[in-house]
This record gives sequence, structure tokens and C-alpha cells, in this order.
Amino acid sequence: MIRPHDLLRSRPEGLFCPGGGFYIDPVRPVERALITHGHADHARAGHGSVLATRETLDIMRIRYGEGFAGAVQEAQLGETLNMNGVRVTFHPAGHVLGSAQISVETGGTRIVASGDYKRSRDPTCAPFEPIRCDVFITEATFALPVFTHPDAAGEVARLLRSLEQFPERTHIVGAYALGKAQRVIALLREADYDDTIYIHGALEKLCTYYEAAGVSLGPLQAATVEQSDAAPPAGAIIIAPPAAIDDRWSRRFSDPLASFASGWMRIRQRARQRGVELPLIISDHADWTELTATIRDTQAAEVWVTHGREEALVRWCEINGLAARPLHLAGYEDEAE
Repeated sequence: MIRPHDLLRSRPEGLFCPGGGFYIDPVRPVERALITHGHADHARAGHGSVLATRETLDIMRIRYGEGFAGAVQEAQLGETLNMNGVRVTFHPAGHVLGSAQISVETGGTRIVASGDYKRSRDPTCAPFEPIRCDVFITEATFALPVFTHPDAAGEVARLLRSLEQFPERTHIVGAYALGKAQRVIALLREADYDDTIYIHGALEKLCTYYEAAGVSLGPLQAATVEQSDAAPPAGAIIIAPPAAIDDRWSRRFSDPLASFASGWMRIRQRARQRGVELPLIISDHADWTELTATIRDTQAAEVWVTHGREEALVRWCEINGLAARPLHLAGYEDEAE
């Protein structure tokens, strides 16, 4: 068997496969990049070639324009490609639309790079698929036992109860523009909220793309318009990027009530610091229970931990008889997830 370090290794650009001649989610421009999903800390412009799912390629075009890479190739989920003798397969990650884990295999050794992932239900993307492997590379955004995410539908129910309790107030929900915003909207529709949902301009193109990809979001309308009669009425729900909820932009609406959909809302101090009245614990990252369950599901003998609370998860692995180490990859941010 080939040693795992000879199959994938850390370099300043990101995870590198010497045999295949490619990087996974590189943080600097490289000749050949494999991209797990469309969030900006994983999907960057300027690579010589990009291999990713169709949805991730489309999202990169929306964000960076047509010329975001020298060449592109679409990866089909479950289809194995041979790259210089290295077998590469994309599998669903359950993070956002088009997100994928990447399995890299040669010489009897299989490593699965998770990218970002979650195990909870999401009506806007394919669910996570556990893949058996020798080494599992896991994210660790919420890798502390304190982080246990409640059911997202229950959090949306709290939002709707607040709307009933304060019908005169405009509820502005901060949600990351790719994935979280569309998930919150879809969950509101599943909860039988049929009114128009108003969206910040930064969400418009991505919401339009989700609709074109078959994700039903119901009636949406721009939150800021020229005609006063088309402005969001009191008691409306507005979805906006997190930075907008405590910005001057939000103060134009009727008695705004600040809400924020994020796994970080588990920490009350974070909610207070941002002036959030209605924290919603809705995350597109796995919580502690999901992280540890996923490691068990992969049956990996070794775990590499990256971007997040690495030390706690490494320690959990060691206690449970698994070899583990932090990768200390730079350039991946704790998004408002």
C-alpha cells in the first residue's frame, strides 16, 4: 500500500496529490485544481484548470465571471476519473448545492477529503454520503462538544412565532449568501410560509440559480426598490448577508428585528456582540455529534483534521484508538455558518 502522505500532502497552496498532479481547494492559483464547493475560501479564481461538479462550476461563473479558470471539467457524482493513475471520485457532501467530498485512491490506499459538510437534512442539496476509506480528512468548524445544532425546522418555527408575536416588526435574517440563505427560504416554504420573502441584492443571482437548478424558493422580491409601494411591509421577512443586519442598510425598514442564522448563535456572547435579538442556530457545518459519528461511519483508521477546532477532534480520535493529526492548512475562514 502507498503511504497516505505520499498520496496527499500539505503544501502552502493547499492539499497536493503528487501522483495525480492536482490540488484540492487550493488557496493560491495552481495549474490543476479540484474544488469541493463554491464558497469563496474553497473556490478561487485564476487556476489553470478546474474540476468540480456542474453546480460548483456554475456558482464560480456567477461569482467570478466566465473566465474564472483556463479550462473547466464537470465531475459527475459517483463517477471515477483516472488522473495519471490516481482514481478520483466526487461524492455528495450535504453542505450546499453542488458540494462534494473528493475520494483519492491509488496503490490500495483511499483518502477522502470531506471539504465542508453536514449530516442534517437540507432541502436544497444532496445529502452527505459516508465513504469508507483509510484516511478521512474532516473539517472541524464546530469541533467542540458544546456545539450541538438543534433541528433547523424548529429554529424556523421560532422565527415564525416571533413574526406572530411582533407583526409590526420587519424580521431581517442574516444568512450567508450561498447555501444558508436558500436553505432558510426553503425551510420557510416547508413550514407553509407562502408570503413574499424579500432578499438583499447580494442574494439575487444565487437565488435565481437555485431556482433554475430545481430548488423551489417561492415568491421572492428585492428588499430595496425605487417605488415605496413595493417596499417590504411591516411584518415581512427579509433575508440578507450577515454584514447587512447591523448595517445602515437595515435601518431603512419598519422597526427592524435582527436575526442571524448560524451555528455560532449557540454562543450567546456572539449574538449579543452583533446585536442579534433572535439567534437561529442553523448551520451548514457538522456539529460535534455529526463529526464524531461521521468519522466512525467512514471506518477510517487515520483522521486528518483541518480548518477549525482541530485539537479537540484530534484528541477525541486518539482516545478512541484512531491515529489523528491536524493539517494546519491556512486560508480557510470561519464563515458565518
